[in-house]
Amino acid sequence: MTAALLALLLQGGSGWVAVSPRPTVGDTIWLERTVTTAPGWRVRVAKLDPGPQTEPLGDPIVVPAEGGWTVRYPIAAWAPGVVSTPMPPLWRLGPDGSADSLPGGTATFRVASVIPDSILSPSPQPALAPLRLSRRTPLPALAGVLLSAGMLVGIVAWRRRPPRAARPGADLELDAEIGDLRWVAAGEPRAVAARASNLLRGALARAVPQAHSALSTSECLAVVERAKPDAPLRQLRELLGALDQVAFATTHGVDVGPIAARARALADELEP
Repeated sequence: MTAALLALLLQGGSGWVAVSPRPTVGDTIWLERTVTTAPGWRVRVAKLDPGPQTEPLGDPIVVPAEGGWTVRYPIAAWAPGVVSTPMPPLWRLGPDGSADSLPGGTATFRVASVIPDSILSPSPQPALAPLRLSRRTPLPALAGVLLSAGMLVGIVAWRRRPPRAARPGADLELDAEIGDLRWVAAGEPRAVAARASNLLRGALARAVPQAHSALSTSECLAVVERAKPDAPLRQLRELLGALDQVAFATTHGVDVGPIAARARALADELEP
């Protein structure tokens, strides 16, 4: 009977119970309360604020219980003896949107001290002086540095390998060039014109370095006219113009075979 009265006194009549066995200062203490609700009702809780002697350690937990819900708060106490902390209110929420608030009350529980009872008046002790060696010598550090450097040099020398001679590869076998007639028969006159134009422009660039392939046809002919006036400009203008028309599909029905043959012959003449 006396134990029941003491437990009721510590609970403060609010229904909160400390379920942690024999808590001490700094331990995690779970405060628990069971709220009775009708079927289909739920319980909503609020966050616990820090108290003068307590500190919340996490979010509250709500778990189903027989006839209602059980609410649990994890806290820690920082002073021994009987500790009281105000608890936040609780809400019962009905399935139809109705709500009913419950006062949180005060949770009262006992916290044991972590200091032995043999110490009557504990007081903070001063910090201990740092332990220092009576004699200091740089030889261990120097030996460690030399050993590390020697190991690094040895690893680098072991990992370093002389360059290996490259093996000569097999000569590439080039396929024979496909004739213009096969390209034309396959319906690719633009490819024939592009190849003949590149061949003629390449021979022209080797004969006149200023007339490189980055220039357009008109710019190339202008450079050739200034650098080499005795070049066959008329033939170059006719052949390159006709090949450009076929390559860029600006004209149709042109027999590109003879034009490509003339371009090849003129390229052979321009070779230095």
